[in-house]
Amino acid sequence: MDFALTDDQRAIQDAARAFADAELAPHSAEWDETKHFPVDVMRRAAETGFAAIYAGEEHGGMALGRVEAAIIFEELSRGDVSTAAFISIHNMATWMIDKFGSDDLRRRYGPSLSSMDLIASYCLTEPGSGSDAAAMRTSATQDGDHWVLNGSKAFISGAGTSDLYVVMARTGEPGPKGISAFVVEKGMPGLSFGAQEKKMGWNSQPTAIVQFDDCRVPAGNLLGKEGDGFRYAMMGLDGGRLNIAACSIGGARLALETAQAYVATRKQFGKALAEFQNTQFKLADMATALEAARLMVLRGAWAIDTNHPEKTKWCAMAKRMATDACFEIADEALQLHGGYGYLKDYPLERIVRDLRVHRILEGTNEIMRVITAREMMRQ
Repeated sequence: MDFALTDDQRAIQDAARAFADAELAPHSAEWDETKHFPVDVMRRAAETGFAAIYAGEEHGGMALGRVEAAIIFEELSRGDVSTAAFISIHNMATWMIDKFGSDDLRRRYGPSLSSMDLIASYCLTEPGSGSDAAAMRTSATQDGDHWVLNGSKAFISGAGTSDLYVVMARTGEPGPKGISAFVVEKGMPGLSFGAQEKKMGWNSQPTAIVQFDDCRVPAGNLLGKEGDGFRYAMMGLDGGRLNIAACSIGGARLALETAQAYVATRKQFGKALAEFQNTQFKLADMATALEAARLMVLRGAWAIDTNHPEKTKWCAMAKRMATDACFEIADEALQLHGGYGYLKDYPLERIVRDLRVHRILEGTNEIMRVITAREMMRQ
């Protein structure tokens, strides 16, 4: 058992860290304040390969593993959680097209997704079906050489700006086996978007409802086989959960580093806060939780890379543990700052706001417990 990164992995980590320090961190507060979606910066990230991390090389991907993806997203999110999280969603959608799409879809979309000339969103959640995703009502009916989609998807990151939407819709029987996946282009007749949501965090990316009203999608834009869409969506989410967990680790790491620097200089009762044993214990617990979260995420990533039979369980466990722990680390870091932590002069309140949603999306942490327990019962 070797916990050391390889030379290649360290080089990837260094590249991601340098990009985050130069391109993300200096603008994070401004993007949050102005709700700016930094497409130009994300395209520069794509030049480094970060838009198609685990897509195949044939159409511009890096063909790396999920361990490398976790390393990258931790570093990017230390620069800006919200923007890194969107890049992770784009990667998930890009991988689904590369993994399950026809040769024509892969040729048509792959290179532009890898460069982020085309930006992609993932559309599973609906206004009436969140955790119970298999109960979705968005439908797709075949009409000649087209599928006709009707329904809506909720809380879609990138909605209205993204160029491609990987959409799960019902084509058959109730339940997961009646769901198929489609690639829908912005501009296709019948596709529209709701008003932008007003959110607690994740302000550097747009979020809205995606609406389908007799939206006509070419038959060739069916992703993989009819009826397999839910399986594809869940496979995408195994990796997506690790990506979001890694984004939590990056945000929590910045919070811990900020708190450690602050308590070394902030004085109360005649000495630095760092000299109080209570403060030292808090920092020790935060550092321990951060390291444990990272190890669980890397184990889940290893499980996907090796196609381990328990990969879904380990991904769910890692997502639940890491996103809960990292939110608590950020909250403790804010607490150590006292009233200053509540001000936007420091990054803590932004990190807390951005990390909070990680316990909800890509499957709520309650559903992560359901998945974990279900997989345990099967053994």
